[in-house]
Amino acid sequence: MKADLLREVVAAQRSGRDLVLATRLADGAQRLIEAGGREGEDAFGLDRDVVAQVLRIGESRTVETPRGAVFLRPYIRSPRLIIVGAVHIAQALVPMAQIAGFDVTVLDPRQGFATADRFPGAALVNEWPEAVMATLRPDDRTGLVALTHDPKIDDPALIAALESNAFYIGALGSRKTQGARRERLGALGFTPTDLDRIHGPVGLSHRGADARGDRGRGAGAGDRSAAAVVRVGESRPAGTGKVRPGRHRSIIAERGGTPIR
Repeated sequence: MKADLLREVVAAQRSGRDLVLATRLADGAQRLIEAGGREGEDAFGLDRDVVAQVLRIGESRTVETPRGAVFLRPYIRSPRLIIVGAVHIAQALVPMAQIAGFDVTVLDPRQGFATADRFPGAALVNEWPEAVMATLRPDDRTGLVALTHDPKIDDPALIAALESNAFYIGALGSRKTQGARRERLGALGFTPTDLDRIHGPVGLSHRGADARGDRGRGAGAGDRSAAAVVRVGESRPAGTGKVRPGRHRSIIAERGGTPIR
């Protein structure tokens, strides 16, 4: 890679922009293609959907084009996982997600829960979700898991995630809890298709006899929950199910922006 291209890659990574380095194998010519850009695609005869897939999955590949073979090497941000609720399940989920390469943020407004001793290496946010989700800005490389069972904490975070193109949204809770959540969020204007983006009970389904029922399948799968969110390449494609931001803020307005304790 030439020095000028390397400087562009470094600048893009610092500013949170995703790029693909395209190298034409016949002559070694190189171009940087930014997400949504067209300059390099046109120069090398690349299919836009192929470039978008490389950016989404994050895997290098060689593709054949009318102008010859081109090697595509993505330079993308690390995937993020926002965990809402510094509960015991989160203590199992955080290290699993970190091992899988996620940048992890643990969000919990309750003092004494989200501490460095309990969550080493994770970014900790001791604020109410309604106050910080706009700053955290979930996007197509972000997964969010709500674990508190408390609508005052979980719902504003889920609303922000549904209004984004987050690749994964999950929430802990029994089928009854999931049903009540769907009713609350549906009353705010979310459609059944929107709400189907919320995976719940969060975690991997494991069938068989379990006297604890649905709650056991959700909470008992806490140490396996990361496996359901770390497979970025198999997630919902970026942009599907996205809801226009700002439509569903009445849950916050009803409380006057003041957290209910």
